Amino acid sequence: MNNPLINPGLGTFVWMLVSFGVLVFILGKWGWPMLLKSLKKREQAIADSLNAAEKAREEMKQLVAHNEDLLKEAKAERDEMLRNARLTSEKIVEDARLKATEEADRIVESARENINYEKLKAMHELKNQIASLSIDIAEKLMKSELSDRQKADSLIQRELENAHLN
Repeated sequence: MNNPLINPGLGTFVWMLVSFGVLVFILGKWGWPMLLKSLKKREQAIADSLNAAEKAREEMKQLVAHNEDLLKEAKAERDEMLRNARLTSEKIVEDARLKATEEADRIVESARENINYEKLKAMHELKNQIASLSIDIAEKLMKSELSDRQKADSLIQRELENAHLN
């Protein structure tokens, strides 16, 4: 077991120690500061990324909340528009019903007036016909009564006695 890798000699050990010391010195002087500087930069970049991600998450929460508010407002506005449309349609239907009722009442009243007018017209014509017939009958009666001179004189005398002159 005399392997120089497993049991190094004293000279090898010293040179290894000196090489290791030089390596540590070089790395300590130039390597470690650069490595630590790079690690600090990377740590800062990761922290900044985490902060940006947190900010983005908060902004997303705010946007979601804002979108929900906008959605609620839109739904409320839609409901208001539907309610207004329903009220407007009910008002239009009610106005049309009132106009139709008024028109029907006007037509019925006009028909009543026409019926009364026609009734009065018919009564007037009937009275005229009765008066005409009465005159014709009276004329015929008078002709037959007054055909005799003596009867005519007695009729005139009797009517003059019955008439009261003012």
